[in-house]
Amino acid sequence: IYNFSLYFLLEVERKIRANDREYNSSFKYATNSIKTSKYNPFTFLPLNLFEQFQRIANAYFLFLLILQVIPAISSLSWFTTVVPLVLVLTVTAAKDAIDDIVSTHILISEKWMNVQVGDIIKLENNQFVTADLLLLSSSEPLNLVYIETVCCEPPNNRLDRFTGTLTFGTQKYSLDNERVLLRGCTLRNTDWCFGLVLFAGPETKLMQNCGKSTFKRTSIDRLMNILVLFIFGLLALMCIILAVGNGIWENHAGSKFNAFLPREENTAFSAFLTFWSYIIILNTVVPISLYVRPLFFFFLHLYLETSRVLGLVYYINWDRNMYHIKYIFSDKTGTLTQNIMTFNKCSINGKSYGQDQSHMHQLFIIFIVDFSFNRLADPKFFFYDHTLVEAIKLELPDAHAFFRLLALCHTVMAEEKKEGDLVYQAQSPDEGALVTAARNFGFVFRSRSPETVTIEEMGIQRSYELLAILDFNNVRKRMSVIVRNPEGKLSLYCKGADTIIYERLHPSCSELMKVTTEHLNEFAGEGLRTLVLAYKDLDEEYFSEWKQRHHESSVALEDREEKLEKLYEEIEKDMMLIGATAIEDKLQDGVAQTIEQLTKAEIKIWVLTGDKQETAENIGYSCNLLREEMNEVFFVAANSPEEVRQELRDARLKMLPDTEEDKFLIPETILGDTPKVVEDENVNGDYGLVINGHSLAFALESNMELEFLRTACMCRTVICCRVTPLQKAQVVELVKKYKKAVTLAIGDGANDVSMIKAAHIGVGISGQEGMQAVLSSDFSFAQFRFLQRLLLVHGRWSYLRMCKFLRYFFYKNFTFTFVHFWYAFFCGFSAQTVYDEGFITLYNLVYTALPVLGMSLFDQDVNAGWSLEYPQLYVPGQLSQYFSKRAFVMCALHSWYSSLVLFFVPYAATYDTARDDGKDGADYQSFALITQTCLTVTVCVQLGLDLSYWTVVNHLFVWGSLGMFFILTFTMYTDGLFQLRPSSFAFIGTARNCLNQPNVWLTVALTAILCVLPVAAYRFFYSQISPTINDKVRYKVCQMKEPAPRPRRTRLTRRSTRRSGYAFSHAHGYGDLVTSGRFLRRHAPARSMGLISTGRSPGFKPTGRSAGYSPVGREQNPKQKVEPTSLQMFRAVKDTSF
Repeated sequence: IYNFSLYFLLEVERKIRANDREYNSSFKYATNSIKTSKYNPFTFLPLNLFEQFQRIANAYFLFLLILQVIPAISSLSWFTTVVPLVLVLTVTAAKDAIDDIVSTHILISEKWMNVQVGDIIKLENNQFVTADLLLLSSSEPLNLVYIETVCCEPPNNRLDRFTGTLTFGTQKYSLDNERVLLRGCTLRNTDWCFGLVLFAGPETKLMQNCGKSTFKRTSIDRLMNILVLFIFGLLALMCIILAVGNGIWENHAGSKFNAFLPREENTAFSAFLTFWSYIIILNTVVPISLYVRPLFFFFLHLYLETSRVLGLVYYINWDRNMYHIKYIFSDKTGTLTQNIMTFNKCSINGKSYGQDQSHMHQLFIIFIVDFSFNRLADPKFFFYDHTLVEAIKLELPDAHAFFRLLALCHTVMAEEKKEGDLVYQAQSPDEGALVTAARNFGFVFRSRSPETVTIEEMGIQRSYELLAILDFNNVRKRMSVIVRNPEGKLSLYCKGADTIIYERLHPSCSELMKVTTEHLNEFAGEGLRTLVLAYKDLDEEYFSEWKQRHHESSVALEDREEKLEKLYEEIEKDMMLIGATAIEDKLQDGVAQTIEQLTKAEIKIWVLTGDKQETAENIGYSCNLLREEMNEVFFVAANSPEEVRQELRDARLKMLPDTEEDKFLIPETILGDTPKVVEDENVNGDYGLVINGHSLAFALESNMELEFLRTACMCRTVICCRVTPLQKAQVVELVKKYKKAVTLAIGDGANDVSMIKAAHIGVGISGQEGMQAVLSSDFSFAQFRFLQRLLLVHGRWSYLRMCKFLRYFFYKNFTFTFVHFWYAFFCGFSAQTVYDEGFITLYNLVYTALPVLGMSLFDQDVNAGWSLEYPQLYVPGQLSQYFSKRAFVMCALHSWYSSLVLFFVPYAATYDTARDDGKDGADYQSFALITQTCLTVTVCVQLGLDLSYWTVVNHLFVWGSLGMFFILTFTMYTDGLFQLRPSSFAFIGTARNCLNQPNVWLTVALTAILCVLPVAAYRFFYSQISPTINDKVRYKVCQMKEPAPRPRRTRLTRRSTRRSGYAFSHAHGYGDLVTSGRFLRRHAPARSMGLISTGRSPGFKPTGRSAGYSPVGREQNPKQKVEPTSLQMFRAVKDTSF
């Protein structure tokens, strides 16, 4: 039995015995089962009811139900309250259960659940790592294991600080982070491996950073709680007025009606009971069913050739602030980009190769290079300049040196399951693209060991002795290898950022450097990621001496990194320039257009990425987040808190010189709480901010976070580089804390989960990084470009529908309730209802439910095409212009006026009147029926006035509801139902005796006209005097009389003088792993064809210059002047019209 003692930064000691469950279970380590859902079958009912009764209206109606079972107080049957309450609770519970099932999938099989700390488990190629493991052995000949890691923080918020010891017998061995495989990783290029479980389940570093599933409340929910408190106050005021009125009436007139209303001896007690009676009668002023929105799913049937899936937006809570988004936080790799790199252009010895593909497509001229001469060429690789192939075939030394460097200077691993079938496993897509390019041009990387690199040069297999790897890191920004070729010649090959390599070139390269710089500027102008290549021949004696010093420095206990860096600087100088490469990190389809549209909608986009600064900056320019037209782009890359603070302050003063230090916080009082809110500060011009992870760590400290937030919010675009998952979440939380704004986070990987959960809205991209982000999100789809439709179309429609829904709902319920208030003054404040009990029960459930449902589902001011054409239509949602406290007050005043009309017009019309047959027409039941009819017709007419988009469903709901009212009214007032239950159906014959009178229908028409006329007049004059942007766009659409425009799919190009950076990887390189013999167990078997071949491969076909193509005699990079199309000019004119 092996005994492992692991000493951690946050734990004193953790002891694990391999495969000894009895011993390990005594420490009660966490199991490997993970719970990602909010509920289980036992906790669903109590937890869900607890959540629902956090809504004040639900708790109020529960209290109301208790009051209704007291006979001395209630004048209504209990079912008038219990039916709506149970319906609301049931529908909401069903929605929450569906949400939990849809958003939570079983991530692990039963075998995963049974894994425990201390178990030794076996993983196979392409399997996910089940828990945090200590690597013990693998199938590789040299016992190397290569993984794709998910960057997640440990409990101490640092990924690279794992420490421990391994005890075997009497020997102890140190353990560090390189020996650990984290849960969420995928095993690559390795048939199998064995690992010891260190952390399981919720203790794994992935789960430590996933965060908890929180109950996200929308701004509408918060506003509704405030409005409900106001409604409670209004309800209490009305009941107090009516209770006082009851006391006064009992004292002065109560004795005259003892035969009808038995009088209470204690007037105060009578008023007290009346107060609670009217609490029950006027309960409809509190909108319980307002919280229920229909359950529906939106499917975007968007066929994607790359992933062969349907783009699906699944529903969690459609009204979740999709119309208030002000800040979008986005990952880069896999979210904005496809994470697919392509070798597009290069510069070799002052000559540029590669064609402008977009220009060639416009001219319908596509000449794809034929690589059939190379049997090992990758069929998926395409290049469009035949002159480079001709240079290779003519065996030009510079071209051969160029691709030889690409084939040797890297840390890529090659897997060859069968002869000629090569699969490259690269630490970063960039390196994979460069090695693949060399492969297609005849310099094929075949295999590697810690001591050799084997390549095939133009059909001849050669093995180079690998003497040293000077690996990439964030400071060096370059990588070098030192090799000895089969002839015994020593060479150093180096690739890196242009600014870094240029400082280390031999003076004789000055002229070539100028030409290469021009090419780099052209490449950068097209948004390509550039890299400069150089080499140096080494003296054998000097290298031997340097190698000895390198070994001494590598084992030094103090200042190891500094000593090695000095040695690297010493040998990487006076290099000879070879050329430069240009790689395209392909953006996802429509990313640039989507960002352009969202920017026009006044949405700020922040990119939070783990990439290095140059990579993130380059993508920022490629997708038009950063533009040359910006006034300035600020870079914050300081190494101390004082320097970070000063750089942030300098940037802020440049944008707003007259800014004041302290007057940027405004108090925002919400239910007694007064948080600080950072005020929006307007600046003249467009600015960008790029900050790296090290500086961001200082900027997020409590004494500097406001300085960072204030500066960042002045910029149109913010890019945070080299950030950890925890920092992503901290940035989102910072904006949520101090900005009165709604946030959205979008990502595709497990390292984006904490950010997605922290934001108000979480969006998961179902891409190549697994399903962790999707399962933690509120919405999911396949590409970033669907975000513009989600926000600018569906999110905006949802806001308009919700605002109309709220206004109409308050209107119909307030109007319904206020009529009771006026009637109280005519019934002796006796808590008698003005309506029939059946009508009270069915009013919200049947008569007015479907029309408002249809409006909340289908209404739209303009269609999807015009919504995308005018993204400025989204701005009113950010400002909450269409529903606010003011809109609520206006709605209440409108209801107050309508209730006066609905009560007093029927009252005046029936007062002292007679029927056609001479009988008295002024009885209580007739008045109640007329008032009910006027109310139902009026609210339906009002809804028709609010509808902007009539569909068949809307017609069916509106007219069907009116028809249902009359059908049920005549049914409930029949003799048959009266005989079955006389107490419940007392209005026998009222419908047929009342509704056959012409004056009743004239009263209904007059009431409806008087109620809606002021609203129609107000809206007409307001649209003429101060039209909203919606009014303007609808007017333009009506004037143009054109169909909706199709979505734009134009290609956005950029011309810039800024050179882009090359990303070797997202972390420190693999150099130490490749060259070390630490994991050596057995020698690699010799290849059957030998290390060095004396002849050319059978598939190689040497040819001369191809007919029709010449490597010289033509312009390499013709610049084309791009004129805007008529459609672009047309849109530019329209966009400036607001």
